[in-house]
Amino acid sequence: MDTTQFADTPRGEQLKAFDRLLDIMEELREKCPWDRKQTIDSLRHLTIEETYELSDAIIRQDMQEIKKEIGDIMLHLVFYSKIASELNAFNVADVLNTLCEKLIFRHPHIYGDTYASTEEEVKRNWEQLKLKEGNKSVLGGVPASLPALIKAMRIQEKARGAGFDWDNKSQVWEKVQEELQEFQAEFNSENNTTIDKEKATAEFGDVLFSLINFSRFIDINPEEALEKTNLKFIDRFKYLETEVAKAGRKLQDMSLEEMDFYWNKAKEGK
Repeated sequence: MDTTQFADTPRGEQLKAFDRLLDIMEELREKCPWDRKQTIDSLRHLTIEETYELSDAIIRQDMQEIKKEIGDIMLHLVFYSKIASELNAFNVADVLNTLCEKLIFRHPHIYGDTYASTEEEVKRNWEQLKLKEGNKSVLGGVPASLPALIKAMRIQEKARGAGFDWDNKSQVWEKVQEELQEFQAEFNSENNTTIDKEKATAEFGDVLFSLINFSRFIDINPEEALEKTNLKFIDRFKYLETEVAKAGRKLQDMSLEEMDFYWNKAKEGK
């Protein structure tokens, strides 16, 4: 694909396209019963759904779907801004100008006299500037409603930006091993017939948190890694279901060894 046609799209054409979207939003809000009925609250769950759909497209590296899903999210952002303007709260120009001012403020190495030559220095400056904006903690910007795995990633990244981190990956791996040994000693012993569910949950959380921390040191996104494994499992399980059905059998009537035969065939083909 020739990407130069997209990179060289004149700025005027890009602005014209955005202006067209604003015009369509105005018309839909005025004339469409569904669009007219929407509120900021009613759109919230739809925006979350669209965000996950974009995430799925990114995992699949489907550029056409990525384009489509970006458009859906952009529509929602314009929609929120339109509703807010009707409430005399803000409009899309306020949104964009506020964003521009924040970007300029948080990039003093570009727009000011601060020096930063590495990604880590940029991140450290970013977190310090956020504290100047009124945040009481570098962790204050982590949304409470984030899924736990992503939240753990963001917490660790922000703590690193404040200088709180391990020196090297070997230290982190030692921590992973320590947490695994503690969990195994406490909850995987043959002599342990009763399990303290609350303590087990806490220890297992420590194992996951340490693994996520290690993934950061080896530049693996744990959310992406887990999702790819999910998709791989789905593909293989569907193959298993299909092949078992072809053989005229049912999964619930098969032994684990019998199912494993088809599972290994699925692994060979994937």
